[in-house]
Parts: sequence; structure tokens; C-alpha cells
Amino acid sequence: MVHLNEKQDALYLEDTYLSAIDTSVTAAGHDEAGGAWVALRRNLFHPQGGGQPADRGWLGECEVVPARDPATGLVVLRAAEGQGAGLDDLAEGDLVHARIDAGLRLLHAALHTAGHLVEAAARAEGWTLAGNNHFPGQARVELTPPGPEAAARLADAGERERAADRLRAFVAAAVADDLPVTARHDDEGRRVVRIGDVHAAPCGGTHVRGLADLLQVTISGVKLKKGRVRVSYTAAHRPPR
Repeated sequence: MVHLNEKQDALYLEDTYLSAIDTSVTAAGHDEAGGAWVALRRNLFHPQGGGQPADRGWLGECEVVPARDPATGLVVLRAAEGQGAGLDDLAEGDLVHARIDAGLRLLHAALHTAGHLVEAAARAEGWTLAGNNHFPGQARVELTPPGPEAAARLADAGERERAADRLRAFVAAAVADDLPVTARHDDEGRRVVRIGDVHAAPCGGTHVRGLADLLQVTISGVKLKKGRVRVSYTAAHRPPR
């Protein structure tokens, strides 16, 4: 098994705002269907995972799709549909220019950070994270209330709206305070993302630098379904500073 830190640097975890680099191919090959793939030594591309969609990007003029290879742990790139044999001529050691759709990256980072912030607000309600989705147009956090009595209260539409208002107030205050968003590795090697002192969780996603980067964080609804609370939300990124 190839260890990620031996053959590939995850630049997308180091700098959300980096959108283009020159680097080299660290591995290349073909899949079972004959399609070419490459892995970059300094990888700019976030693969889909952890509730966050993949980056859109290019190697030279070829649009590529990043994905995590389960066998090696490497993020590998394949040509997007309609790109033909755009990666077939690349081999290990070749120099390439990589770039991503910077606007889409910032949207994904804003949605992911806002999801952590919504979860922080929900924790203050005593709810426990059960799942999340940070995709544009369908962003939501799913949570479990602390017991049957809490779930029964949330069956009332008025109680759900009052809970939504408390979540909105928590989120608005944190954004107004411009709490910092940082990432550090803990003693077990896990990357932990923190929002000030209100939230911390292991995470492999991209995030904004501080909550003032968030724009239009809106909690659109709180629903109760099969014992779970679903908090739907939207967010955007302010024009880069």
C-alpha cells in the first residue's frame, strides 16, 4: 500500500485558497476499462468525500475528475466525459499545470464550514450529529435528539420553528464574531477542524479562514423524520479578501 505522505501532498488541506500550481506526476496507469489516470505529487484537487463534492479542475487543457483510490489512498485524476484521451500521454515524472474552479472551491468550503457551524448550534440544543451533506442545493445536517421526550416536543411545528430561531441566533452571533477556523492534527494523527471554541471535529474537507468569509448563511428549515432532526441550510463565500 502506498502511504499518502510518501507519494502525494494534499495541498487542498493546506490552503483552501490555492487554485493553480505546477507540479509533477507521481504515478500513472490505466483502469480495468482502459481509461488513463494520473496522481500528482502535489495534489490540488479535493476528491468527493465527507459530505463534500469533488473539485472541478484541469490538467493543462484537459478537464479532470478527482477521486480517492481505495487501494493506495492516492487522489487520482481521470479525464472528464468528452475529453477523449487527454491523459493518455502522461507518465510518472512529467511536469503539469493544475488548476481548479476557484469559485466552486470557495462555495464548497463555505458550505462545509457552515455545516460545522450549524452542527455546533445543534449541539447547544443537545442534539447529536447523525449525518451531513454539504452539496450545493441540498446542504443539510441530520441529528438525533437526546431522547423520546425531546423528539416528541419537536413533533410540534411551533417548537421546531422556535428551535430554528435559536440555531439562527447562534450562527449569526458566531459569524458576527468572525470566529477563526483552524485545522491541526491531534496526537492520533487525525486532522481536527476547529471553529473558535464552539466546535471541533475530525474532518478532511476544505474550509474558510474565518467566519466573516461566510455570506448568507441561512437555516431554511428544521424537520423531524423517523426520529431524526434535519436542519437544511444554505451559504456562500464573500468575495475573496
